[in-house]
Amino acid sequence: LEKAYRLEMLVNEFFEITRYNMQQSSLENEEIDLSYMMMQMADEFYPILSENGNRIELQIPEELRLRGDAAKLARVFQNILKNAASYSSPKTVITVRAEQSEDRIRIFFENSGKTIPEQKLSAIFDRFYRLDDSRATKTGGAGLGLAIAKEIVKLHGGSISADSRDGKTVFTVELPAAG
Repeated sequence: LEKAYRLEMLVNEFFEITRYNMQQSSLENEEIDLSYMMMQMADEFYPILSENGNRIELQIPEELRLRGDAAKLARVFQNILKNAASYSSPKTVITVRAEQSEDRIRIFFENSGKTIPEQKLSAIFDRFYRLDDSRATKTGGAGLGLAIAKEIVKLHGGSISADSRDGKTVFTVELPAAG
């Protein structure tokens, strides 16, 4: 039964990435309270993170507002946090911070763990790419999460990137500010 549920999840992710690639996805644009959204996500991830003694620390000014599709952006942030939870060293903090400059908001997701080699860093947003080739590990996804995140961010007129050095990995998402 677990394998059937996992297969269903993988098939759904495959259909989702196909839909984004064919631009058949529309946005329900609204103003989003970024601080509140991230507080909800931190609560959602608490059980997963606490298994390894990890936690999320939020550094997001309360006044930051995004313009976008809340459900789709939540999917982006969930995918990034899921990766951070999977690849973080035990008993470390995942820091989520945000800043605004003019009409753009940058959100940074930083975790401590193994440094991602430069040659792999450029491929992590590709469909079906996985850092760990073994499907038997806790990170055994289909390699679609970050590809889906990239498509959603592009649909919003934003950008997503990653940097990894000295045991720290930072994902940066840049999106339009509200107003």
